[in-house]
Amino acid sequence: MKMIKRSVLVASILLSSLSANDVIATVNGKKITDGDADMLIQVSAPQSSFAQLTDDQKKMVVDRLVERELFIEAAKKEGIEKKPEFSENLEKIKEELLINLWMKDQMDNTIVSNSEAKDFYEKNKNEYKTPQKAKARHILVEDESEAKKIIDELKDLKGKELETKFIELAKTKSVGPSKTNGGDLGEFTAQQMVPEFSKATFELQDGTISMTPVKTQFGYHVIYVEKITPQSDMQFDEVKEKIITHLKQSQFNERVTEVAKELKAKAQITLVDFNQTK
Repeated sequence: MKMIKRSVLVASILLSSLSANDVIATVNGKKITDGDADMLIQVSAPQSSFAQLTDDQKKMVVDRLVERELFIEAAKKEGIEKKPEFSENLEKIKEELLINLWMKDQMDNTIVSNSEAKDFYEKNKNEYKTPQKAKARHILVEDESEAKKIIDELKDLKGKELETKFIELAKTKSVGPSKTNGGDLGEFTAQQMVPEFSKATFELQDGTISMTPVKTQFGYHVIYVEKITPQSDMQFDEVKEKIITHLKQSQFNERVTEVAKELKAKAQITLVDFNQTK
């Protein structure tokens, strides 16, 4: 039995309405554009584009496209297009493209109004929140005893005096890469740090330090929290597009499921009983 890999992804690449057309290479007179590169990239990274890649990544993609063009030329010279398998597989690709064009039409015809999106937001507001964040500094050392000595130097200080001394010790004693910035880690969520560090950080109050060393795989930390920003509700405008996309996808899925039921009801379908074929 002759087989072909039938992928919605392949068809969706063919459907991509890419406007990019800058020439990035030529192969025996055939132009290769950044639009061709975008289509290749979408196979493995649908949310990426050629313009977003590093120079080395761009060179790799261009090299693959050049090879692809040379393989196409080689296949034509060897008469692959004249083989029965080519025609059979081409028909399968056409069928897959036909289905995907129809699917695209169904999605394009799915409309979600602003009021529908707003109503969904009001009913599900608790699901749309900004995460709790911390703005903090740390001093990283290799030994627990060293971390305890640092805590002893800091524990009786408060306010600006504590912050100034912490920054000084971070610059002179920390072995972490943030030492040059006084241990500054910027603002982060709990998910952005290792669990032990996050747990200790978010248990602290603004303007306080961890009173015991915090051990992670990197060493022992002394943490200074500048500010904890609590979780807060996201406004409708911040999540509007996300909600519209979600509702459109839901309506699309319902529509396709309903159409499938209607078509099956009208069609003459014979199914093989696989249990009897064993």
